[in-house]
Amino acid sequence: MKIWMKRVLSMLGILLLLGVLYAAFAPIPQDEVLPPEKWGAGSSSVEPAYSGLQRDFPAANETDANPTTSEKAELGRLLFFDPVLSRNNDMSCATCHNPDLGFSDGMQQALGANGTTLPRSTMSLWNVAYNTNFFWDGRTATLEEQTNTPITNADEMAATPSEIESELKAIPAYAPLFEKAFGSADSITYANVQNAIAAFERTLVTNNSPFDRYAAGDVNALTPAQRRGLATFRSAGTRCFECHSAPTFGDDDFSVTGVPDLPGQAHDPGRLQVESTSLDGAFKAPSLRNIALSAPYMHNGAFSTLEEVVDFYAKGGGRDAGVQNVDIHVLGFDLTDQEKSDLVAFLYALTDETNLPEFPASVPSGLPVVEHVENPARTTASQMNAGGTEAVSTSTHEPVTLRVEPGQTIQSVVDQALPGDTIEVPYGIYKEHVIIDISDVKFLGIPNDQGEWPVIEGEGSGSDGVIASGNNFEMAYFAVRNFTSNGVLVEGSKNIYLHDMYIENTGVYGVYPVRCTDVLIERIEGTLMNDAAIYAGKSENVVIRDTLTYGNVIGIELENTVNGEVYNNHAHDNTIGIFIDLLPQLPSKVSMYTKVHDNISENNNGENFGKPGSAVALIPPGTGMLILAADHVEVYNNTIRGNKTGGLAVFNLTIGFSEEEIDVGPNPEHNYAHDNIYENNGYDADKFVKNMLGRGFDIIWDGSGVDNRFDEPGAKTSFPPALPSKSLPSPLYNLYWRVLNFVVGLVG
Repeated sequence: MKIWMKRVLSMLGILLLLGVLYAAFAPIPQDEVLPPEKWGAGSSSVEPAYSGLQRDFPAANETDANPTTSEKAELGRLLFFDPVLSRNNDMSCATCHNPDLGFSDGMQQALGANGTTLPRSTMSLWNVAYNTNFFWDGRTATLEEQTNTPITNADEMAATPSEIESELKAIPAYAPLFEKAFGSADSITYANVQNAIAAFERTLVTNNSPFDRYAAGDVNALTPAQRRGLATFRSAGTRCFECHSAPTFGDDDFSVTGVPDLPGQAHDPGRLQVESTSLDGAFKAPSLRNIALSAPYMHNGAFSTLEEVVDFYAKGGGRDAGVQNVDIHVLGFDLTDQEKSDLVAFLYALTDETNLPEFPASVPSGLPVVEHVENPARTTASQMNAGGTEAVSTSTHEPVTLRVEPGQTIQSVVDQALPGDTIEVPYGIYKEHVIIDISDVKFLGIPNDQGEWPVIEGEGSGSDGVIASGNNFEMAYFAVRNFTSNGVLVEGSKNIYLHDMYIENTGVYGVYPVRCTDVLIERIEGTLMNDAAIYAGKSENVVIRDTLTYGNVIGIELENTVNGEVYNNHAHDNTIGIFIDLLPQLPSKVSMYTKVHDNISENNNGENFGKPGSAVALIPPGTGMLILAADHVEVYNNTIRGNKTGGLAVFNLTIGFSEEEIDVGPNPEHNYAHDNIYENNGYDADKFVKNMLGRGFDIIWDGSGVDNRFDEPGAKTSFPPALPSKSLPSPLYNLYWRVLNFVVGLVG
């Protein structure tokens, strides 16, 4: 062999060796690891509290550089109302953010300098102290920064910082106000104008609405219609609370609802203008507090009334118009005229102007101050909010047992209960739905002599069987059946115990703790749900055990939940038996630290009858267990058999969502399956899997994610054929992973 050939081969060998070493020792790309404060899972309810509806407000967005003082806030109030901040001295902040109009302007689209029509509506300023981004598209991160756009934008107030500083310095009355607020005579700067206005805006807090008084224990603060509307608001049918949860009733995330562009208006891409990875047409969900005062609605004022907004969401937002990537919670719903009216009545119950600032009689510049505006919605709100204003009793209450007597409704007895009480319901068929918002309550059925539990019956038209929001809530010994949204919904609470119940045909979910902390679910039998019989979502510390689920789309689901344990359950004849998942576009951004063990998941081959457009409708029939994008899941000692598509599947989110939709770590990582029994899985795979892999398997892994391990000698078939075990050293795992993903990429 010639010398040059030897050299070439030697070089190729060295390059190959270097490539192997790189593949073995270079870190595998993995999802961003979020700190706990960004997880978003679990309850935010206050404890002890009269009801679980009392929630901690997030920390105010005050900056270290600009701590709020009364002097700054007062200066900011005067500047807010002073037209001197505009180039033509004819517009103030209050021109577009009039306190009488819910700090909005009452117009479909805002008007700027010289009557210029702006592309978006004016956002309310109530509770901006709790926002983490500002404007409909979230383009700024602080209130101080936010003030700059309206003041300096050529189409809005059109001023410049230097002009503002010069004019303010020429007004003698401002000098002592700035000195008092900022401590020096030369403190009239544009930055301090921003600081003062931001300090004032942080005082615009609304937290004493009829809803807040109801949450604090004044059961008469909401009218019966508003209480019913609150139930509809929290329902899995409407899912309003997913984007507008207490206490802010807003969300700083961005989502597509499909609001139509106005006639003749250019399409507004929303957040996509700010962040190239966002979805086209995504906007933030504004706070609903004082929403009744700030019509019209949506980012372009497309809807004049709250009724129109409800109708829009009832139709599924922009789905019917072909809008792409509409949020997974905007699926449409059916409401009776009464339910729609009740929902709007509840939105009026979020009205509170206790901290409404005074209009100054004059401002230091001497320019005209914006005038008061008559807002008819105030009159409507006062009529709607006709509940009581009783003070909440703080006296010690000795717990009692209340029993539903013949001729009474369950709700009438619940309404008499106080924290610490037990509510007993003797056997019978109760055609009603029940709302329990107080904390420290036991809600127990009393069986008849044959051992039959009392029945809460929806007759196929009621939305939810039971809605509870109290901390330290226990419910047991009931049958709940024939509702359209949920059997038992517990929202935003701590220390929840749901046990010994039969749930049948209750719509989306059977038992449904969401945004809860410390949940125990046991001895539940659930069937005929079009999503999950037993579901815990966006929660923390959840145990599900000794349950029986069959005939559902999903038997058991832990969605976007931290610290779960699922054991001793039997899931059979569902579409999928057990589902551990991380879904996008939700307030909780993680799904991790779950143990799934000693369960039987068999014959889960039922057709998927999930609601079209929902995430669950994407799941192929015939899967025993599915881990979708979840991390740190350990699956062991389970019996997984007779599932026609696959026994255990581990997948990346991109199997069901576009990259634009995904706002969480998409890869399943650090998962470990071992010592499970597999029998007769994958024998007749669903078309989706068959087209992708050619057949079904005991174990299916798409090769995504770092540090997924399998010690499953009992599995007869798997994709890929060779799975990485726990004992495989990290360099060899890295090498295996890169080769596997290279091959998967080649075959498409």
